[in-house]
Amino acid sequence: MRDYHINIFYSRDDGGYIADIPDLAHCSAFGNSPAEALQEVLKAKTAWLESAKAHGKSIPRPRYRPLIYQMA
Repeated sequence: MRDYHINIFYSRDDGGYIADIPDLAHCSAFGNSPAEALQEVLKAKTAWLESAKAHGKSIPRPRYRPLIYQMA
């Protein structure tokens, strides 16, 4: 089973790390370390999916692949 791609990057403006899931609109989280940002975005993903199901919204399939992986 494929899962959603997660980006993690440092944000100087926020003073910490941001993790986001491109396939799930506006699903992102903050952490003081990359590990903390990942932990938080996994919680956000669960909440995003539960909310979408509860409200009858469609759930996108994992599709996002960074360009570097598309060249192989």
